[in-house]
Amino acid sequence: MLDYAKKFDAGLEYHEFLAKHGTPEQRRRWEMVHEQVVLTDPQRALLASFTRDMKVLCLAGAWCGDCVNQCPIFSHFAIGSPRIHLRFYDRDVHPDLAERLSVCGGARVPAVLFLSEDNYQVGFYGDRTLSKYRKMVADEFGQVCPTGLVPETQSLLAAVTQDWLDEFERIQLILRTSGRLRKLHND
Repeated sequence: MLDYAKKFDAGLEYHEFLAKHGTPEQRRRWEMVHEQVVLTDPQRALLASFTRDMKVLCLAGAWCGDCVNQCPIFSHFAIGSPRIHLRFYDRDVHPDLAERLSVCGGARVPAVLFLSEDNYQVGFYGDRTLSKYRKMVADEFGQVCPTGLVPETQSLLAAVTQDWLDEFERIQLILRTSGRLRKLHND
């Protein structure tokens, strides 16, 4: 069994992770995406409304294109909510976490593990969002069944940002409605 409290403490904050594991070129690419992430006013208001602390462990690789295009989003979420405690882990340095967060039998990144404030597993999400997979399938096979859920005019980065925010909100609502945590917080 993985000791989540100990693992969380071993994680790095966003810029520490990049400084330790990224080359100058990789850091430049992450920063370029970080600058492109724009949260809307409703998204910022949602993040500011979070009431439960959530620990977020992100398994990543500075070299990974999917991480470049998604992990900067998480940094914006953590900036937008003091309730989000975000830590990053290099996939190859933390094989125990990579094994625990495997996707379809592989050590895929990014993979995110959500914990409660007292280190209980709440959820897991990765490696790409629904919007990204829809785009990949449309590019690879043609758009066989457009859903209309993501308008063509909406950028992929904005859609992926919303997908991830939906997951962060889902976890926050699990934490907020947890009987155990409601008893702990007397609410």
